[in-house]
Amino acid sequence: MFERIVIATRNEGKRKELEEILRDVLDLPVTVLTAADVDLPEVVEDGVTFAANAELKARSAAAHTGLPAIADDSGLAVDVLGGAPGIFSARWSGRHGDDVANYELLLAQLADVPDEHRQAAFCCAAVFIDPNEGPAPEAVVAEGRMTGRLGREPIGEHGFGYDPIFHPDGHDITAAQLSAGEKNAISHRGKALRSLAQLLAARSAGS
Repeated sequence: MFERIVIATRNEGKRKELEEILRDVLDLPVTVLTAADVDLPEVVEDGVTFAANAELKARSAAAHTGLPAIADDSGLAVDVLGGAPGIFSARWSGRHGDDVANYELLLAQLADVPDEHRQAAFCCAAVFIDPNEGPAPEAVVAEGRMTGRLGREPIGEHGFGYDPIFHPDGHDITAAQLSAGEKNAISHRGKALRSLAQLLAARSAGS
């Protein structure tokens, strides 16, 4: 199917996770390159959904490298906020990537919301683009969710983003207290990437 693929991120954790998932699902070795390996340009994420932003990044990476590309976009959707912060999760406080400021603002906004109404979900869309399919290759899209509820204070040292205030369903601890392996097994990103890998395996078998 392919021996090399680029993932539109500089996150080494994502690289390792994707390599393991592709190896397990496709049953073949795949070399995963990141944005740091191939110097991908920055992409303006002006889509209005996770899937749209992921596709923008995947198409840019595929066009820039000529290699099959995968990108994902994710965020936190809070029920009582109508799905916000959503695609604005990384810059909810007004400063992109300031995790502490983001979750502190969110906790302040939810201060008066009782525990039984603090449901939320991490959402992820993963998109695959193969530039070898022609000038307008089809986007293969898979999505994943991790449901849970929001606590009232940050707990835990692992993970990133809103993990310290998110309690996954079925767990008494936060996502920031889970090990990387435990989190990947239930996470929105892990689910989306495993589903995407299965779609790619089905495409490969049918070609």
